[in-house]
This record gives sequence, structure tokens and C-alpha cells, in this order.
Amino acid sequence: MVKQKRNHVLDLVLASMFLSLAVILPTITMNIKEIADSLLLMHLPIMLCGLICGAKYGLASGLMAPIIRSLIFTMPPLYPRAIYMALELATYGFVLGLLYKKTKGKIYISLIVSQITGRIVWAISKTLLLGFSHEDITFKAFLVGGFLDAIPGIALQLVLIPLIMLIVKKTKLKT
Repeated sequence: MVKQKRNHVLDLVLASMFLSLAVILPTITMNIKEIADSLLLMHLPIMLCGLICGAKYGLASGLMAPIIRSLIFTMPPLYPRAIYMALELATYGFVLGLLYKKTKGKIYISLIVSQITGRIVWAISKTLLLGFSHEDITFKAFLVGGFLDAIPGIALQLVLIPLIMLIVKKTKLKT
């Protein structure tokens, strides 16, 4: 019972740290929109949160990060961008945490499936939200914005996240 409570407290502390990183890390590229949109720096801590703390913490942190960032820095704009980003990031955190546990630590399978699932949620939620403001997202815009523009960030995720998880395992931190 004591060990389980300690793990819960540890998960809360780690999830808070990842949430804080997700809010602060994008300030590195805040003034250069093209780089910020390509590197996806907010995604990294949320994905790590899902992997290290579990799906429910990844979901919660992903939902909160863009909203908190919008309220503090006014970037991303709350509506519609922070809303569809919150849904996208929550999907990454949840799916990655869930699949990593279900596949018994197969990081690349979990990561790639979560990236695809998150991008689909991004496109659907963006289409619905922009539909309310009478703007359309075309399939071409989805491919460019969802995948082509994000290639540097996706590559960064595919390299850094497995490397960080390897370090976490070697240092015997909780996964």
C-alpha cells in the first residue's frame, strides 16, 4: 500500500514537471513561428509524460499544456489553436502511454501509432473548430500542416524519445 501511494505521488510530481516543461519549452522558438510549428517542442514532454507516468497522466497533461500556455503567454491563441492542440497532445500522451504498456515497452511501435493517431485527432478537431468560423481545412492543408511541415519535429521525436527512455531505463527510473 505504501509503495503504491509513493508511485502515485511520484507520478504526480513527474507529470507536473512534464506539464511545466511543455508550457516553458516552446518559448525557445516562440518568436519564430515556422520553427516552432516544425520542431513541436511542446509535444516532447507530453509524450514522455505518457511513457513514464502512464496514459492518464499523459492525457491530463496534454489537455492542460496548450490551454495553460495560451493563458500565460497568449500563444497559442486560445480559440481555436490551443483547443485543437490540447486534443492532439492529450491523444499523444494517452495513446503513447497505453500502447507502451500494452506492447511491453515497444517504443517505436507505440510512438509511431501515437503520432499518426494524434495527427488524425488534430485534423478532425481543427476541421470541426475551423468549420465554426467558416474556414475550411483541405486535404492538402492537412498533409502539409499535419505531416510535411512537422517532419523535423517528428524526426526529433523518433530520435530523442527512445534515447531518453533508454537513459530512464538504464538509470532505473520508473517506466
